[in-house]
Amino acid sequence: MSASTPKNPTYESWRWKIFAITWLGYAGFYLTRKSFSVAKIGLADEFGFTNTQLGYFDNAYLWAYMVGQFLWGISGDRFGPRKIVLAGMFCSCLVGIFSGLTSAILVFAVFGVAQGLCQSTGWPNLVKTMSSWFSQRERGVIMGWWCTNYAIGGLVASPFAGWAAESMGSWRWAFFAPAGALFTIAILFYVFQRNKPEDVGLPPIEEYHEEPPPVLEEGESPVEEPEGSWKVIGEVLSHPTVWMMAIVYFCLKPTRYAILFWGPKYVNEASGSGMAESALVSAMFELAGPLGILFAGFASDKIFRARRMPIAVIMLGLLAVVLFFFNDLAIRGQSTIGILLFLIGFLLYGPDSLLSGTGAMDFGTRKGAATAAGFINGFGSLGAAIGGGMAGWISDQYGWDALFNGFAGMTILAAVLLAPFWNATPATSRANKKNKS
Repeated sequence: MSASTPKNPTYESWRWKIFAITWLGYAGFYLTRKSFSVAKIGLADEFGFTNTQLGYFDNAYLWAYMVGQFLWGISGDRFGPRKIVLAGMFCSCLVGIFSGLTSAILVFAVFGVAQGLCQSTGWPNLVKTMSSWFSQRERGVIMGWWCTNYAIGGLVASPFAGWAAESMGSWRWAFFAPAGALFTIAILFYVFQRNKPEDVGLPPIEEYHEEPPPVLEEGESPVEEPEGSWKVIGEVLSHPTVWMMAIVYFCLKPTRYAILFWGPKYVNEASGSGMAESALVSAMFELAGPLGILFAGFASDKIFRARRMPIAVIMLGLLAVVLFFFNDLAIRGQSTIGILLFLIGFLLYGPDSLLSGTGAMDFGTRKGAATAAGFINGFGSLGAAIGGGMAGWISDQYGWDALFNGFAGMTILAAVLLAPFWNATPATSRANKKNKS
């Protein structure tokens, strides 16, 4: 579809319907994901559980989430994202309800594994759905808006769970209310989501936008890469750019999770602020997330012509500088800490969304987007599980300065590894090569 070609109202209506329901779907997953973090307060007060004991759930969740990313990504490409996401949503609701009915810490750890597996159905399969409805030339901007779901979902989920628990007078409602809300979203998802345009009698997005059909290996024709085949999955898992994005994401994600898990504690130690004030200052990190995501998506489309790596490398380089000087500048006071956390959030969330979302769609193509997104995010989750777990120990043993210097070093490594892929673009099909010649 060229600029002069009129848009198909039915097609456009479906595209924005899909955008809305998949955005809401992933934001909704955060409702049951954040339940336990709020319920910890009541569990500690009522049963005297220690932080170490409560950490069993977090560790169980993180490792199960990592495994699930690999598993459900491949499953989404094989069987379609609709089935996988719906199963994950409904099971997440059940796990949430049963979590609110138990009081045994080891049972919570089992539920942590179950919740991790449920939650990991979301990202790779919703990315695949988006890849089928939005083409390469527009993905930077579109996915910039779409990827705000995990920043906004995280901002809304904890206050909602806290409000429900306080209103009902029991920590158990931190599980019950989010499960009920996600159940409602799951029903809406069932009604409005469709895997691809062909499911409602519309042509593929590339045909609609007059773009060449996607391929994974240079020169192959689309018929040589049937969707849902092991051939496509194998090509995704052996793709050098997908591998590099996964390794870079492994280096990047520990910083994000360490700040999410330890940001309030750092602010408290650095400025002597109370719990509420420390949480408010640390929220500057997440507040900047949507802005960084939108900026990176816009720049990759409009400035770098649908190339994702240049803006990612630039933002990673700047992020490394801020991280390196963070602890030295933080002594200037609470306002400075808030500004620095805002900068870190802005510079981190942009590359984060490009690697795990837009880049996965481009280089996994719509045929293998779920596998690519699951593979990249799985590596990132491994980094988060290791980094999130070691942040407290490193700060105790060597101080916060060592922790942030370590994150700066990993970020520099990520930028250096990604730099050779500066001009990387998806492969061109054999049919398109013939048309050009």
